[in-house]
Amino acid sequence: MSNNKKKLATALKFNPESDIAPQVVAKGFGLIAENIINRAKENDIPVYVDEKLSAQLSNLQIGEQIPYEMYEVVAEVLIFISQIDNKKK
Repeated sequence: MSNNKKKLATALKFNPESDIAPQVVAKGFGLIAENIINRAKENDIPVYVDEKLSAQLSNLQIGEQIPYEMYEVVAEVLIFISQIDNKKK
């Protein structure tokens, strides 16, 4: 079975005490994307699935902060993660 749609993943890091905006810490396609997702799951880091956002984030370089234009959508992701963290407590 062939799937022409390659998996895409981007990992973000954000520390509200020291960072102005989230930054890209890892990104990749195919096997690299699967490894990023697996590492997140192994470390109990929530995985948020949004193909459009992933495509936009894939255009950023590792170490680059997200641009202002993406603040709102990434804020939604951070709220999602915060809700998951609160449920685990």
